[in-house]
Amino acid sequence: MKLNLKVRFKNPVFIVQVILAVLAPVLAYAGLTVQDITSWKALGGIIINAASNPYVLGLAVVSLWNALNDPTTAGISDSYNALSYTKPKE
Repeated sequence: MKLNLKVRFKNPVFIVQVILAVLAPVLAYAGLTVQDITSWKALGGIIINAASNPYVLGLAVVSLWNALNDPTTAGISDSYNALSYTKPKE
């Protein structure tokens, strides 16, 4: 499995997508919305509780997989063309 993560992380949309892929299942399981997170301490507590729950971890992993996987290529790797990028394609 080869992913061009170096280039993907140069794209702010990808960074937000990965953060939301992990955070959304955690917040949904806790029955919270983003507006309910009023401090870093509160967010940290929610993440720690989620990390101790195998169900929530499974949801987060599946969601992250969906954010990383490129459905336009066969298998689970980026295309050869995408692997040659040094910056996100315009």
